[in-house]
Parts: sequence; C-alpha cells; structure tokens
Amino acid sequence: MAATWAAIGLLAATLGGSLFYLGSKIDALGGTLGARIDALGGTLGARIDAQGADLGARIDAQGADLGARMDSLAGRVDALDARLTARIDAMAARFDEHLGRHAG
Repeated sequence: MAATWAAIGLLAATLGGSLFYLGSKIDALGGTLGARIDALGGTLGARIDAQGADLGARIDAQGADLGARMDSLAGRVDALDARLTARIDAMAARFDEHLGRHAG
C-alpha cells in the first residue's frame, strides 16, 4: 500500500513539474511572440507612413497637372468664345444688311 501511495506521489510530482515547465515555456514563447509582433507593427507602421507620403506627393503632382490642364482648357474656351462672338457679330451684320435691302 505504501508503494502505491509512493508511486501516486511520484507521478503527481512529475506531472506537476511537467505542467509547471510547460507553463513557463508557454509564457516565454508568448513574450517572444509579443516582441516580434510589436517589431512587425513598428515596421508596418513605417511602411504605411511611407506609402501615405508617396501617395500624398503623387496626389499633389496630379493636382498640379490637372490645374495646368484646366488653365489651358480655360484659355481654349476663351479663344473659342472670341471666335464664336466674332462670327455671330458678322452674321448679325449680314442679316441686318439683308433686312435693310428688303425693308428699304
């Protein structure tokens, strides 16, 4: 009977020691994993910031190009307006001349 209790006690001590060792091993791995995640988070944050700065610069460049193109288009619209106004004025003068011949 004493041998049985001794075997049970030895088994319990071994099992308890194994669980304690396993728990400390899990804690150590958790700490290592946490440090790696934090390091990756910092790297990822830096990459996102760099991408954001690059995207901002590209948007600014696109905005400047779009502004220049709009200014060019405004000049073309103004030139077209001047040409159309001149043609309408010429047509109005011809129309007035034509009406003058019939009214006169």
